[in-house]
Amino acid sequence: MYGGFIYFILVLLIYSTYLPPQETYFHSTESILLFFVLLWVFAATTKAAFARLSKKITLQGSHGLHGHFDRTFNRQAIMAVVLFAVDIYVLNLKLLVLDIPLLSASPTLTAVLFVALFIGHLAMIWANAHGPYQRLFGSRISRWSYVRSNIAFHFPVILPWLVISGVTDIIYLLPFEMPKRLLARPEGQVIFFSCFLGLLVLVAPSLIRFFWQCRPLEPGLKRSQVESLCRKTAMGYRDILKWPIFEGRLLTAGVMGLIKRFRYILVTDSLLQILNEEEIDAVVAHEIGHIKKKHLSFYLVFFIGFVVLSYSVYDLIFYGILYGNLAFPIAKGFKVELSTWMAILSTVAMAFVVLIYFRFVFGFFMRNCERQADVFAFELLGNSHGLISSLEKIAVYSGHSHDRPSWHHFSIRQRIDFLKMCEADRRWVSRHDKKLRRSMAVFVVGLLGLGGLGYSINVGEMGKTLSTHFLQQVLVAEIENNPTNPSLHYMLGTIHYQNGAFEKAIADYQKTIILAPDNSEALNNLAWIYATCEVRELRSPVQALAYAKMAAALKPEPHVLDTLAESLYVNGFYDKAVAAIKEALVQGPEDRAYYEGQLRKFMEAAGGR
Repeated sequence: MYGGFIYFILVLLIYSTYLPPQETYFHSTESILLFFVLLWVFAATTKAAFARLSKKITLQGSHGLHGHFDRTFNRQAIMAVVLFAVDIYVLNLKLLVLDIPLLSASPTLTAVLFVALFIGHLAMIWANAHGPYQRLFGSRISRWSYVRSNIAFHFPVILPWLVISGVTDIIYLLPFEMPKRLLARPEGQVIFFSCFLGLLVLVAPSLIRFFWQCRPLEPGLKRSQVESLCRKTAMGYRDILKWPIFEGRLLTAGVMGLIKRFRYILVTDSLLQILNEEEIDAVVAHEIGHIKKKHLSFYLVFFIGFVVLSYSVYDLIFYGILYGNLAFPIAKGFKVELSTWMAILSTVAMAFVVLIYFRFVFGFFMRNCERQADVFAFELLGNSHGLISSLEKIAVYSGHSHDRPSWHHFSIRQRIDFLKMCEADRRWVSRHDKKLRRSMAVFVVGLLGLGGLGYSINVGEMGKTLSTHFLQQVLVAEIENNPTNPSLHYMLGTIHYQNGAFEKAIADYQKTIILAPDNSEALNNLAWIYATCEVRELRSPVQALAYAKMAAALKPEPHVLDTLAESLYVNGFYDKAVAAIKEALVQGPEDRAYYEGQLRKFMEAAGGR
């Protein structure tokens, strides 16, 4: 069930990295028609997949088919993610809905619409999975409650993104420039998202409590028992809540909240009904262990780490695709825009990063934090009897196999075996604590290193060098495919000029002018090179003046008039240079000090004749 978090993260990644093409691949009517066709195919395959599973349960019984249920669900969920990507990148539905005024005015509202689309796909899976779920796990939950509970269970992964997106929308609507400038910078985005995520995590438990419709556990023996254990361990909390997820029939407990004011202990009705006093103490002690061992704080660091990882790795992936020349052959073969293929390949690569980060790295820490919480309960209560018997009961009543691990929990047998090892030799407790501390330290050091790398790539000289190098590679490849595009030649000429390759810059600007004689910027830049080039052999005052006059005739803006004035100056027409720069100053250029310096230079030359 926790695997659904990864699917939502992938969907948000797909949505946020979408770059609309200049021309869509289908007409709007065709896109809508294809969307419904794919939706029907998905619904039909999902129904057939769970129908086959139901038939197996009828023929073989439920034994050994729990893993088959998970595989069927995951296969259909992956299919839902792929179809979502098709809806975004191939059918361009995001571009289509942006024609609706209300949606185009609110990026968050548009994003909510597409997240709801993915939830709709998952709802189809849950609706079809309900029958096999009931038979495999002995559940009596209704179909509607099963679907609704699954949606509610996954709400926390959407909540931070939803709130942050909404706040970002508000920031851009407000008449304050400083927050907008902060969000325009990569490091500003990381700081904003990290701080806001940290703040949100503090208050999110209260929001989740409302969304999950949790109610306080009524006064009585069991509440008093939980309160007593919390007092014994000096663990502060806001309230003890009944967790109505899956109509309260799920056998689980939990704790959420980093600080006392927003911390809640969650228990389900079914769990309280099947456990005796000793077992309830053990389960609650396990949850207290998560607080005492600072697991929730580490999880926050881990999620902030994902922001840092995305910030650091995305550009590396992008550059790697360019360096490996991966996108060009595909774009050329399928006649798809290079930018679209770059976005798709980058998203696929980031999807693998997400999978590795959460499924394996985070999974490692979650499993071992759960084990540490087990050990805390063992040490607090003095024995593991209550925890072992509670695990046994949960396995029997839920229908889970003792030997079935998950990516976020060790199997029940592994948990029980480790507790028995700790009882036999308490050195296993300290060994596990040291193992987890070392692992966390390595993670934090690696995170800091990635943060430094990300800063260098996005802000430092390394990033500028890489960006220039790979952009040049892209432009060269694009020119091979589209040699008559003047914009490509102009951009390549500008890169060559910035790199000091003046001969190549001259050639590219000349090619641009041949293809687009009215390109004032190419005329202006070529004139500037001929007038001021560091390589004196490449200077040509006569050509500089000719190109500068053409540029000024097309666009007499301050920087163009400055080039004209410089060209007049190098040709000895000092009075005309003074007149040209004065005309530029009349327009009120931003860098007025530079233009005034130019004026002084030209006036001194004119007066010294």
